[in-house]
Amino acid sequence: MAREALQRLTGNGNGNCNTDDCPNVYRTASGSIIVQGDVSDAFQPPAGEGLVEIPESVLREAVRALGG
Repeated sequence: MAREALQRLTGNGNGNCNTDDCPNVYRTASGSIIVQGDVSDAFQPPAGEGLVEIPESVLREAVRALGG
């Protein structure tokens, strides 16, 4: 899936992080959420899954964008 096919919920110039290499939250056409962040090694996830870490402010911004 190309990034252009996703709805970007965060980092749209409303803060210091508005480039592609910052933690962000996206929504897919089917309504799922994709999170971009720093890789975390907090624990070993199941095969095929990964962990990312994002600042709380990014998550709050995503909730606001979703109307919450």
